[in-house]
Amino acid sequence: MAETATIPRPRREGRIRKLLERYPFLPALVIVAALLALNGFFSPASLSYRALTGLLSTYMALVLLSIAQTYVVYAGDIDLSAGAILSLVNVGIIVLMERWGGGAGAVLLALAIGLLLGLACGLVNGLVVATLRLQAIVATFATSIFFTGLALYMLPVAGTPAPAIFWRTYGGRLFGVPFVFYILAALIVLITVMSRTRLVTQLLAVGDDQQAAYQSGLPVIPVRIKGYVLCGLFSALAAFCITGDTASGDPLVGGKMTLYSVAAVVLGGSALSGGWGTVVGSLLGALTIGLINSVVFFMGTPSEWQNFVQGLAILVVLMAGVLAGRRARP
Repeated sequence: MAETATIPRPRREGRIRKLLERYPFLPALVIVAALLALNGFFSPASLSYRALTGLLSTYMALVLLSIAQTYVVYAGDIDLSAGAILSLVNVGIIVLMERWGGGAGAVLLALAIGLLLGLACGLVNGLVVATLRLQAIVATFATSIFFTGLALYMLPVAGTPAPAIFWRTYGGRLFGVPFVFYILAALIVLITVMSRTRLVTQLLAVGDDQQAAYQSGLPVIPVRIKGYVLCGLFSALAAFCITGDTASGDPLVGGKMTLYSVAAVVLGGSALSGGWGTVVGSLLGALTIGLINSVVFFMGTPSEWQNFVQGLAILVVLMAGVLAGRRARP
């Protein structure tokens, strides 16, 4: 009688764990693939090139905001003001573009000032949390109110249009390729380069064990501040995308996006306690939220039930992602 060889379960589980340790974003990638299949099942047209381009354009701002949140979470912190920074930069660049005439030079100058504004907001958060040693969740909640107040002061009523040159560029094509794909390509290059920097390693070390990092000579406070500055930078970039997508200014546009960004970070496999995570996973987590919203819509869910179904679906996917991610963590 022929004998069949079987792989011992512990060895198989060990291989899965090693695979997840090397590629912690794999669960998020599987979830995205499954949601794409569901979208295609309920609406085959949703998988067309045009539809996927539209989806990416709409959720690119959330992708960037989720990446912004990730660098803070790496160090075991959190930023509840990320959406408020997005709103403030969105309003700031819209007001400046309108005041300066809306030409190409005005747009570029306004974007440069928007980046500086995002960096300044991140620096404020870093100083408040790391230097003054206030609890991150409380301190950034307070700064979010402050940043939102500034946005409302600059633009009390939503609706001021963006210059046509700006939103047409964001929603247009370059050499026949949608401009948003160039943004995605540049983003992938940027986060790949960032992943190899000493700062990311230091952020993860601080998040893994802050006391041990301090005792080893790591400048914990400056590292945490730099994490918040990075968050401010990517929040400003997210503001550029939301401005291009909506073609207008809105002082409250980033309201719900903060918690969505936190959910995307967890969906992507990062630990909110710090020391473990992946930016690619956060990118996929943001797309997961976008695809869930699409599935709920294409299923024909009544409008009064859409928020309920979306929340329930995100909760289920979140639990699945967390359970899979736990197997990868040492």
